[in-house]
Amino acid sequence: MTTKKQVPAEAYLIKLVGGSLSFGRLLQSHRISDGISQAELARKMNISRAHLCQIEKGEKAVSPARAAAFAKVLGYSEVLFVKVALQDQLKKAHLPFAITLQVA
Repeated sequence: MTTKKQVPAEAYLIKLVGGSLSFGRLLQSHRISDGISQAELARKMNISRAHLCQIEKGEKAVSPARAAAFAKVLGYSEVLFVKVALQDQLKKAHLPFAITLQVA
């Protein structure tokens, strides 16, 4: 039986998008790969499609709580989504720190 090599999701997505992983890029890539439209995800999150579009473009920041909610709706790792959302906030503030996150 042949098995595929397991690659951590974050490393795979960084390679796939060809650069640093922003929350907007993470969200958009998962949404598209799952075949969910912006309108559908926006309805599930109780936000406007325009607001979701701004998040995906990196124009709007996302709180850790909202990042976790997106992860739950899409069925992905809350840790990864929260980590990337927090990393975006640090990057925007021009702070040279990296987030390491684990479930308490």
